[in-house]
Amino acid sequence: MTQTAKCKRCNHELSGEFCSACGHPNNLKRIDSRYLLSEISSVLNFDKGILYTVRELLLRPGESVRRYIREDRSKLMKPVIFVIVCSLLYTLAQQLLNFETDYAGANAKAAGESAVRNILVWMQKNYGYANIMMAFVIAFWVRLFFRKAGYNYFEVLILLFYVLGVGMLILAVFGIGESLVGLRLLSLGALIAYVYAGWAIARFYNKRKKINYLKGILAYTIGTVTSFAAAILIGMLIDAVT
Repeated sequence: MTQTAKCKRCNHELSGEFCSACGHPNNLKRIDSRYLLSEISSVLNFDKGILYTVRELLLRPGESVRRYIREDRSKLMKPVIFVIVCSLLYTLAQQLLNFETDYAGANAKAAGESAVRNILVWMQKNYGYANIMMAFVIAFWVRLFFRKAGYNYFEVLILLFYVLGVGMLILAVFGIGESLVGLRLLSLGALIAYVYAGWAIARFYNKRKKINYLKGILAYTIGTVTSFAAAILIGMLIDAVT
């Protein structure tokens, strides 16, 4: 008696090249040079992957993120992976070329030797990772400013992961430029990333309402300030108990 082939993932009976229950292929391709090149191409092409994601977020941030949330999640890079990759690229460039954003620098100097200073210095030197944590705070304020739009907190968080990821790439590009040409370009990059964030948030909700651009900038600004205020408060509490 012939034994029926079954899916290696879900044990469902197979009747073709793919499992009808879970979509898993019947036979996996062997990993070789052609497979590796195909995987690299899938990440770096303009039809799907990180380059496609960056292009869409620069040109059509609102439309592309709305489509990801409500219609099609196959083309844009996953938001958590995207912001982590962008933060890693920024951190790698920052560590190699020794450029630094000065968001926390002035406050760190004013704080002297304290837990507050240590936290702010860490945020300055690890801005890519700090930015991911700040997204959770900024999302609260964006959700509050646009609470009538119908998006929940986690959907807003998805938007911010994409927006902050692009911001990291903008800062990395200007940081690299500053290191190569010796001009103060990083401050300009920070301004562009800041304006982009407010613009992208507004485009996500309703690009035709001019008030949304102001609300986007305000929500992002208050969220950023709140993040640093929370970091300072945590540092003060640590100093108080030690």
